[in-house]
Amino acid sequence: MLRIRPASPWLFALSILAALPSAAQAQEGTLKKIKDTGSITLGHRESSFGFSYNDGGPTPVGYSIDICMKIVDAVKAELKLPRLDVRYQLVTSQNRIPLVMNGTVDIECGSTTNLVERQKQVAFSPDIFRYNVRMLVRADSGIRSIADLQGRSVVTTTGTTSFRLLREADKGRNLEITPMAGKDHADSFLLVEGGRAQAFVLDDILLAGLVATAKNPKDFVITGESLRTENQSLMLRRDDPAFKALVDRVVTGMMKSGEMEKLYARWFTSPIPPKGVNIHYPLNAETKEAFANPSDKGI
Repeated sequence: MLRIRPASPWLFALSILAALPSAAQAQEGTLKKIKDTGSITLGHRESSFGFSYNDGGPTPVGYSIDICMKIVDAVKAELKLPRLDVRYQLVTSQNRIPLVMNGTVDIECGSTTNLVERQKQVAFSPDIFRYNVRMLVRADSGIRSIADLQGRSVVTTTGTTSFRLLREADKGRNLEITPMAGKDHADSFLLVEGGRAQAFVLDDILLAGLVATAKNPKDFVITGESLRTENQSLMLRRDDPAFKALVDRVVTGMMKSGEMEKLYARWFTSPIPPKGVNIHYPLNAETKEAFANPSDKGI
């Protein structure tokens, strides 16, 4: 008869202690905060059309919001919560990083570029979109390249990387431009629409959304050389491996299953609320590659 010798109390205590770090880790950070409060706060934008915007309803809508709601479902399942209060916090280009860092926002569901320099402050999901930084001008402006900006007023949204990219592209050209800053993308667009600025430099997908919702879309064109291909991600707090693992699992799973591509088609190649406008931005090669090979490495 096989006899199993009982483990000594000392060895048993050691085994319990060895298990404590992982158990403690699971009860720390964002997931603990969510479980303790019974709520999760999503950061959203006001006018990132297609991604994260207000359509006149009680809550924001868009591609990024839909992805975040999948994450909310996963959090509920992970924490075994029968219900979870979803709260929304409006963020801007200027305050989005501080609001994630200080815990006001648990995950930012907007239109934020994953930059290596930003990774010193926050963490990112795998890229959910890739695009090119270009410029929007009035169709009758005659502006079709960066060189054509000589002596013109150029607007970017405060807190974006657009002016830095324009300066880098200007090396050796000595362009003389008058810089302007809009408080958000809609404000920047109005400066071009009203003639105060001659060009608006931003992600081409966001520019496409602004053109699609303009009073007279044919009055505007997106043109010029690409200043850089950038990658857009969801933003969350650093040093929170349990929550990041959950976010990455959801986002990667949506990409591998084909759900992300269907969601993309819903928001960027189909009529969307509130006016049934179609952005007409087909899935580009860069985003296809992001879906095939999920990455959060940043640029």
